[in-house]
Amino acid sequence: MSTHDQHGSGRTGTRPRRIRLLAAAGATALLLASGTAAPSASAAEDDKVLTVAVAQSVDSLSPFLAVRLLSTSIHRLTYEYLTNYDPEDNHVVPGLATKWKSSPDKLTWTYTIRSDSEWSDGQQATAEDAAWTFNKMMTDDGAATANGSFVTNFAEVTAPSPTQLVIRLKQPQATMTALDVPIVPRHVWEKVDELSKFNNDKDFPVVGNGPFVLTDYKPDSYVRLKANKDFWRGAPKFDELVFRYYKDQDAAVAALRKGEVSFVSGSPSLTPAQSASLKDEENIHVNDAPGRRFYALATNPGARAKDGTKFGDGHPSLLDQRVRHALFMAVDREAIVDKVFQGHAVEGEGYIPPRFPQYFFEPSADQKLAYDPAEAARLLDEAGYRTNADGKRLGKDGKPLNYRVLCHATDPNDKAVGKYLEEWWGELGISITLNCLDNVTDPWLAGEYDLAFDGWSVNPDPDFVLSIHTCDALPATPKDTGATDNFICDKTYDELYARQLAEYDPAKRADIVKQMQSRLYDLGYMNVMAYPNAVEAYRTDQIESITTMPSAAGNIYGQDGYWSWWSAVPADSGDSSGGSSSTGAVIGIAAGAVVLVGLGVFFLVRRRATADDRE
Repeated sequence: MSTHDQHGSGRTGTRPRRIRLLAAAGATALLLASGTAAPSASAAEDDKVLTVAVAQSVDSLSPFLAVRLLSTSIHRLTYEYLTNYDPEDNHVVPGLATKWKSSPDKLTWTYTIRSDSEWSDGQQATAEDAAWTFNKMMTDDGAATANGSFVTNFAEVTAPSPTQLVIRLKQPQATMTALDVPIVPRHVWEKVDELSKFNNDKDFPVVGNGPFVLTDYKPDSYVRLKANKDFWRGAPKFDELVFRYYKDQDAAVAALRKGEVSFVSGSPSLTPAQSASLKDEENIHVNDAPGRRFYALATNPGARAKDGTKFGDGHPSLLDQRVRHALFMAVDREAIVDKVFQGHAVEGEGYIPPRFPQYFFEPSADQKLAYDPAEAARLLDEAGYRTNADGKRLGKDGKPLNYRVLCHATDPNDKAVGKYLEEWWGELGISITLNCLDNVTDPWLAGEYDLAFDGWSVNPDPDFVLSIHTCDALPATPKDTGATDNFICDKTYDELYARQLAEYDPAKRADIVKQMQSRLYDLGYMNVMAYPNAVEAYRTDQIESITTMPSAAGNIYGQDGYWSWWSAVPADSGDSSGGSSSTGAVIGIAAGAVVLVGLGVFFLVRRRATADDRE
């Protein structure tokens, strides 16, 4: 499932249910074909419009429910968070809060809320809006669906004045400058009866206070946003921003060539063939940089709920760690990087990509599940899964092993790696059925799969992508939906998770995070095969400059912030003040206002993945 960004982006603690109607949203008719444009009647003739081709559909426009990368990216554009993250190096900078401080015991955090942020309907954004947002998440399971992990440890949230927010904690929490929660206007959202069923997709424009205002939406077709001319940091230079959905990635690339779209991000990236074909195209720039995602193969460890009820139909052989290790030792990750990604990726290890070196985990030599088909066969024999006279490996029921592998129909990498799995596991006597679907969410949530392609966009603060493997992330009952990625529940891992969340020392916390990844690696429920590059392209005759994150070599789409689309300069604007240099200057000035009392460091933001968040 993927920021979810399934193909993933993140959260902790008890994650309340996410109702299945949201999962079904991605299964609506896929209407947009190549060349089909979003309506333009609302755009003035001289408006400058930036059109972004995307391969992911919106799961929800409610910031309380959305987990996919596209949806959470839209919320970053339309709502302010307490803090933001500098695109140059990911350090924390002001957002809705201009400064913050903690008490000596780290249990009380006080945020100063800016007085120059207005909602798009003209009302002032205040600390009361933030307090209402957090309190609603603390008391309403529906409101806690997407970001509930951030408030699990909150004891009390108050707004003593319009510019002061106070959060009191039960235990110290290292993510208090990385609360990845969109703050919503109380006067709008307090009128909503059932947040668990409200997708925020009927009345436009949607009231927000970010750099853009959401003005129109058609499921599986487009999302339209207008520049917020009153945004406190300054108005975007494009008048409109349109995300246009393409099920067919080749059609999206063709639209870029024709100038019908300004930018293509891929699913989640362009294929090597697509990027190569665009590199010599006039007026097209290909951005190829280290990504923030991991690309993995997940096993079904036996779907279960927190009440102990088991459900789904995962193959029982996958409950044996030896079988899981054998399958992964028969996967040639180097070949995947070379042949599928053609060098536009690095070999996978732990859950956190090398783009975040302080948290990057590498297994020891005797721990590493290196490519070794002979050892894989030995482990299967040892586990009691032997081959018959025809070379077919048999399950405990005497039937040949055949694993169902969930695959994203819009991701060409899944299909390509699936062909290799057929070959590699076939040599072990195991067959697979590749089940490529437009909507993998429903069978995933129901536990009706054996293995599945998975991936998440990891945030600078990795807490969320780690939280989705805790026991608390399991659904409350089989009828509910938790925040779990694939139903992993391990007490040792949970103990480590609690320790890292309460650890303020950066080096000590990083060490615990590496221990957590090591534990997941040994359990063998997921095999991180690669860390794909962010490979995307845009038209230089439509976009003069745009900010990457990190600025030296980073991604444009799916950032931990709104910098790319806020900073983008139209090619014919005559304005050369945009791009990363001016953005860095603005943020640098703002960063000087940050106060961290009692802390010598800042903690970086997290976002799963993604939520490319998941599909």
